[in-house]
Amino acid sequence: MNQDVSTRRSFFRRTCCGSLGLAASIGVPTVFAADANKTSMTPDQALATLKEGNALFLADKPRTLNVPDSERRLAIARGQTPFVVLVSCSDSRVPPEVLFGRGLGEMFIVRNAGNTVDTVAMGSIEYGIAVLGVPLIVVMGHQRCGAVDAALSVVEKNTVYPGSLNQMIEPILPAALLAKAGGTKGDALLEAAVRENIKRVVNRLRNSEPLLMDPIRSGALKVVGAHYSLDDGKVDFFV
Repeated sequence: MNQDVSTRRSFFRRTCCGSLGLAASIGVPTVFAADANKTSMTPDQALATLKEGNALFLADKPRTLNVPDSERRLAIARGQTPFVVLVSCSDSRVPPEVLFGRGLGEMFIVRNAGNTVDTVAMGSIEYGIAVLGVPLIVVMGHQRCGAVDAALSVVEKNTVYPGSLNQMIEPILPAALLAKAGGTKGDALLEAAVRENIKRVVNRLRNSEPLLMDPIRSGALKVVGAHYSLDDGKVDFFV
């Protein structure tokens, strides 16, 4: 076992045994079925819930909460039971709770420009799965993503950005190169790059992250990709 995985294993053992009172023996990876407070949804039920919420959003029929936000806030003050970890872009036009009609305590959201996964984002994802028992990870990009467009500008024009912007878009460059190699241009090239970026993150989470692989193999966890259209509001789950 490499040192990185061993360290994370130790962290989750301490976190869960100390804070949640779980069993002392914890394997890697795991979804900690002993946590009685986790959601009861299966991966497919969680995905169906998101699809239903987006359908209501498209129909201008927002979900009606069963209890006021103030009551819900108090009810979950001592613990959370989200049913999805959602990796999304920071774009202000892409608010996940609104797009899926969800409320307090239902979505564990990891957001950054370009919906990439660095060490901090990965740790957040692993926390959602290993500690909170979330059954579904959704990686959602969106139409006309500015971060992906910036990566394409680097590929096509050797653009150099100030500050930390270059480092921010660096993980997107492989997706931009793949899209460009496909021969598309203009808006079609940008959308191809957006989708390639989503696919790359999904494939990484499915195939190369030790804490996620066993739950995926057992069927306790599903990782899917999604694309949000700014023009019509529809979320397309495509990978």
